[in-house]
Amino acid sequence: MAMGLEEAATLEVTGDTVRPVSHVGKRVGGYLYVHRSACDALDEDARVVLALAERLVGEADWNVAKLSLEDESLSLLNYVQFFDNAFPELARSYRIDLAAETVRVLDYPEVANRPVLHRKELLLKPEHPRYSEYSQLTAALEHAGLLQNSHAVGYRRQWQERLTSGGYRIEGHTLKVVDAEAAHKFADVQRHRTALRRYAFSRPMQALARHGYLDGRRPIFDYGCGRGDDLRLLEMNGVPASGWDPHFRPDAEKIEALIVNLGFVINVIEQPTERVRVLRDAFAYAQELLVVGVMLQGATAAEHAVFGDGVLTSRGTFQKYFTQEECKTFIEHVLDVEPVPVAPGVFFVFRKEQDAQAFLERRVVNRVHLHHLRQRMPVISREERAEAAYREHQSALDPLWERYLSLGRAPHQDEVGNLDDLLEHFGTLRRALSFLERYHGDALIAEAAQARASDLRVYLALQLFRPRQRFSKYSLRIQRDIKAFFGSLRAARASAEALLYSIGNPENIQTDCRAAAEAGIGCLDDEQRSLTVHTEDVERLSERLRVYIGCATQLYGDPRAADLIKIHAETGKLSLMTYDDFEGRALPLMVERVKLNFRNQSIDLFEYGDEYPSPYLYNKSCYVSEEFPNYEEQQEFERKLSELELFDFSGYGPRREKFDAVLRSIRIEVQGFELVSATDIPELDEPCGKYHRFRDFIECGETQAEHGIPNIPKEPETYNALAQLAHEVIDPVMDYFGGIKLTYGFCSAELARKVPGRIDPSRDQHAGYEYNSRGNRICKRLGAAVDFLIEYENMAEVALWITENCRFDRLYFYGRNFPLHVSFGPESIGQVVQVKTTKNGRRVPKVLWCAQEELRRLAFVIS
Repeated sequence: MAMGLEEAATLEVTGDTVRPVSHVGKRVGGYLYVHRSACDALDEDARVVLALAERLVGEADWNVAKLSLEDESLSLLNYVQFFDNAFPELARSYRIDLAAETVRVLDYPEVANRPVLHRKELLLKPEHPRYSEYSQLTAALEHAGLLQNSHAVGYRRQWQERLTSGGYRIEGHTLKVVDAEAAHKFADVQRHRTALRRYAFSRPMQALARHGYLDGRRPIFDYGCGRGDDLRLLEMNGVPASGWDPHFRPDAEKIEALIVNLGFVINVIEQPTERVRVLRDAFAYAQELLVVGVMLQGATAAEHAVFGDGVLTSRGTFQKYFTQEECKTFIEHVLDVEPVPVAPGVFFVFRKEQDAQAFLERRVVNRVHLHHLRQRMPVISREERAEAAYREHQSALDPLWERYLSLGRAPHQDEVGNLDDLLEHFGTLRRALSFLERYHGDALIAEAAQARASDLRVYLALQLFRPRQRFSKYSLRIQRDIKAFFGSLRAARASAEALLYSIGNPENIQTDCRAAAEAGIGCLDDEQRSLTVHTEDVERLSERLRVYIGCATQLYGDPRAADLIKIHAETGKLSLMTYDDFEGRALPLMVERVKLNFRNQSIDLFEYGDEYPSPYLYNKSCYVSEEFPNYEEQQEFERKLSELELFDFSGYGPRREKFDAVLRSIRIEVQGFELVSATDIPELDEPCGKYHRFRDFIECGETQAEHGIPNIPKEPETYNALAQLAHEVIDPVMDYFGGIKLTYGFCSAELARKVPGRIDPSRDQHAGYEYNSRGNRICKRLGAAVDFLIEYENMAEVALWITENCRFDRLYFYGRNFPLHVSFGPESIGQVVQVKTTKNGRRVPKVLWCAQEELRRLAFVIS
């Protein structure tokens, strides 16, 4: 979808708020979320696609569009009370396939753990009247540290747990502190720890020196001077200087000076609005020139945890890594002055435009200044020289570095693809490798070497089952690996033998299985003392487990031809399970199971099909990683299945035929990764809930029996509603009270005309989802209803129990000895109505707003 959504945003500064104005929308993964009111800010292609989607969904209620940045897929979302809820909850999603012109509706019931929306101001236009209100809440959350790893709090329950554990609550769109101690732990960013000890001038000071500003004639004020190393070096060179720092020199006075240095200050401030304030404050003290220094974005940024719009380092410090252009734009929009870049991450901001132009002219004409300082201060550090060299030759160095890590050792010349480029820039391969070792450090190299040595040890351990090979028979790469990691083939074989023998100890296998499960690899069954993993995750296991699985190749062949592998830690066995479409089904069917017994060298093969029904694999997400195809859909499927509370999935779970029968009894089917309502017409004698058949709800009325009217529902949705009513209300009542008598259930239009007395088919829900002769629903409330009586029970007590234990739509109470009317439908409002009969026989309904209290009173008075 060519929507022009990837352009860099410009910034607008209003008060203390910095916000994007060139486009709207919140990017999450490969998607852009935009509020309906802001969709006119999208480009023409996006608006055309959105118009096609709206045509497909018709008059559907939605307020947020979710647009793919990679293809033409999109969803229209309905968030409850988007503007009034600080974190709106997702109620419904319309997933649209434009190519097939289909719409899939996904509902999130109120009782479920709904997804919630953060940073909702990003979905609106910056000029929206409530944009500032929402963005201030987001800034407060970022400052408190509550939005770290925001993917982990995307649902209501998890988000509320983080707020509670963090000591906060939300009032309107304001963050309130409930527990000060807990809140402090979340927001404990140690800014002062970013102040490093220096023995040479900082980059901003070096820039001032190069351009002739450290001549001793201009006093300097260091705003955020840290430990004061720049001040010490300035004094040594006879430059008048003073400084202030909120941690190390909080009592020092902020003073005006011709030059003010704001070096590496705004990048350690975690709150964007505070960065704006500090930048403006520092500029206010600069009479001639403000120099600003920031950290630029580099590879190390990705190694830390995300915190706000920056990262939280392992030292507890915050870093906002800018790009050169981003920092320039930020300064320009905050101060309304165009800064002059003088070094990577360093800018001069002149108070007067004349001074800026004079500087630019001087820089072109003559760059030689202050020779007397060059002998006493460094012009550029070793780290800066290394960074500059790396950037200059990055295209040649990166492939070499990738090869270095893949081998786990220094590559030889014949193992390098771009050798000519490296020799042109560095002279020899060894010099290029030495540069990379200094630049990247030893940690990654050691990690790569350890991984490669582990792979080689596993390989050699499994080779011990074959006749021994001379060293010269191995490939040249393996020969080099053996020398690099073990020194000799003898030492390598000794290490491999020790590894192979170690798998004979069940305690070793059990320990490694538990460690794998704790690392998120596979599923551990403590009762069976086994670990089940997907074959794609075998490489992530320990050396011992990989050798244990590799031993299967001696009996079976390649174990990765299966889908799941079960490691039996104590018995010396390995099971290989193969499923029908493991990747594409929410409940894969087992088609083959192979059990290998290492101790007696035997194989047991079990094939499933006609003679032995294939069992389902339940909770598939436990066995695969988050990168597995359809992982999110699988988890959502399992969550909805669990919320039905119909099955016990311990052990191997319910038998396939029982599972299918239970779902069938509540009229639910599995389609792909969705649980959907059944679309067929069942037989009347099929189960409807645990205790009844559909016939029981259809042929239970006296009028139907008297006139013999077939009274058969025509719509599949009516049968589904009857099954839901049985599952949600009738089954629980029978579980608690025992047998009941159904007195009035489904009522077709033909039967309604024969029922004596006053009935209201348009409201009572007995007609389910049926249509009248004009093609309209008989009852717009939909759902299903039934009247029932429990002999020898006070029906007020039964009604009270239902209100306390069941979900329902409406309940009508006529008296202790009269049947209850109860319905279950889409609204599920839980309304209770008492119906009183007057002396002249007229029935008067009264809604019980305090239903449980009133029913308790009625139950007590009646009894």
